[in-house]
Amino acid sequence: MLGVRGLATVLALVAGVMVMAAAAVLARSPDAADIASATVDVVIALPAVVLGLVVARRRPNQMVGALLVGMGLAPCVVVLLDAVARTSARVPDVVPGAGLLAALDNGVWMLWYLPVALLALYFPDGSLSSRRWRLVAIGLPVVAVAFEIREAIDTRDDPDAFVLALLAAFLGLLVAAATALVRRYRQADAVRGAQLAWIALAMMFLPITLLLCWSSYLFLGRADLVLIGLVLTYLAIPAATTIAMLRHGLYDSRRALSTTVAYTVVTAGLLGVFAATSALSGVLAGRDSVVAAAIVTAASVLALAPVRQRVQRVVDRRLYPARRAALAALDVLRQQVHIGQSVPEHVETVLGEALRDSSLRVGYRLPGRDDLVDANGVALPAVTGHESVPIRVGDVEIGVLRWHGGSSRELLRELAAACALLVELVRLRIELGQALRNVEASRGRLQHVSYQERRRLERDLHDGAQQRLVTLGMALRLAQRQLRAGSVDVDGLLDHGVAELGTAVAELRQLAHGLRPSSLDDGLGPALAGLTSTMPMSVVLDVHPGELPEDVVTTAYYVVAESITNAAKHAQAERVRVHVERCDDQLRVAVTDDGIGGAAFNDGTGLTGLSDRVAATGGTLRVHSPAGAGTQVEAVLPCAS
Repeated sequence: MLGVRGLATVLALVAGVMVMAAAAVLARSPDAADIASATVDVVIALPAVVLGLVVARRRPNQMVGALLVGMGLAPCVVVLLDAVARTSARVPDVVPGAGLLAALDNGVWMLWYLPVALLALYFPDGSLSSRRWRLVAIGLPVVAVAFEIREAIDTRDDPDAFVLALLAAFLGLLVAAATALVRRYRQADAVRGAQLAWIALAMMFLPITLLLCWSSYLFLGRADLVLIGLVLTYLAIPAATTIAMLRHGLYDSRRALSTTVAYTVVTAGLLGVFAATSALSGVLAGRDSVVAAAIVTAASVLALAPVRQRVQRVVDRRLYPARRAALAALDVLRQQVHIGQSVPEHVETVLGEALRDSSLRVGYRLPGRDDLVDANGVALPAVTGHESVPIRVGDVEIGVLRWHGGSSRELLRELAAACALLVELVRLRIELGQALRNVEASRGRLQHVSYQERRRLERDLHDGAQQRLVTLGMALRLAQRQLRAGSVDVDGLLDHGVAELGTAVAELRQLAHGLRPSSLDDGLGPALAGLTSTMPMSVVLDVHPGELPEDVVTTAYYVVAESITNAAKHAQAERVRVHVERCDDQLRVAVTDDGIGGAAFNDGTGLTGLSDRVAATGGTLRVHSPAGAGTQVEAVLPCAS
């Protein structure tokens, strides 16, 4: 069998042969006007033929590609018949059968509409939506052929009843084809709806062409502008059909269709108001009154300006119910949240129900985390096959809308902007809830650590310096009792006491060093320089702390110490950068390494204890550590005097 691709190729070859034959006919008696007219028709036909071959190649099992090529074939038929008709008027018998071909030119105009109507019937899968439309599909070419034969046989200017009947039948069949397209659009799923919206959007150029014709008669007194509409129609339909078949999600075609219909209705209303008021003012103020024309124009604009939004809402309700329902649902949710009847966490449920898309998810992006979380703060699992659009407030991404391809990307972008404030409110509530839970957990850990530290200090003091001092006291008391007998070596006793006191002082200093490093006596910069001097990797220090409270200096030191230790022990880092800078009333401490990453807050790790230490000073600790891309530990400490 020939197949769709073969049929499209044959039709394209026939179109090429007809163009070459028309060129040969025009060459017999060249005329600039005839050549210009034929060139315009060929230019109109070229996009349909080329894009039809592309669609037939990419979608070989569907008739749409062949119908597109047939749409391009129609102007080529017109070019050939028109060339024969015009040239035979100057050169008799320019080709064999020139008289018959010239007669056929009278009714060839129906060929412009025939492939467009068939495309409306068979788009997008190449089959009719039901058997009852088969009569329309058969009736269109039958009426066109009958009209062509009738016009070729009888060339009288006055149409008879048979011609009028054929014209009425053809018009009815065109309306039926448009109705079939509308019905299929309203019953289609998301993908088919997007495809049908593309072709319907392109076919909107037909009523736009009528408006151009009307406008041309109103303002110019002739129908010259109608040619623009016809050219745009024959360029738009092949382009829109190709996009619908190959890249239907390129843009939100439903929104474009809805907006185009709304503006077309408003424009038609504006022209109607203008025509009515212009006729009335012409009767009252005279046809050539400039003032009357200005008043009429202003009155027309003012009369229909408030109507556009209402028309848009009505059209959206009919042609784009999903968009209208989603935006309305968000408005209701915002109002309910404002009066306390709902919570912003319902935004995901509201959007999913309005769009009838159970796969839709709202992900929230929290500071310091690379993954997305849901409204409960639980990490969303990574899934394949889902699309997403970012939700932004200003230039900051606060979340995403994620879905499984049921809705168009452009619609989701619009809804992402519409729900941004609700998503930001949910995100802040998640952060606040997590902060409260972290504070509670941190308080418990701090209490436990402080208890353990106190027990350690008590044990170290009891077993070390305290025992030495008690022993020394007992030795001195014993020496006091034996001093009168003269049996005590006073010099040895004093030497032993001084040695014991030195040991006790050293142990006390060691205990104090565990609470606060003694190197901080010289300042944070020298202390960090001493800390990093023995590290096995390269450490770059950029420290500008200024005057700081003692607790802030100590905390900053431990942030750097723990981060560098982790980089050396776990991250396999070769280079570390330490940046400490005071900005207004905050001290920013950032430690960045080029290691393997993957650091995280886990119970019992040094980062968890470090987070508790930072939180105890009223600061915040953030860790950014994607796998394989290094780690950055950043602490922001309040240091107001």
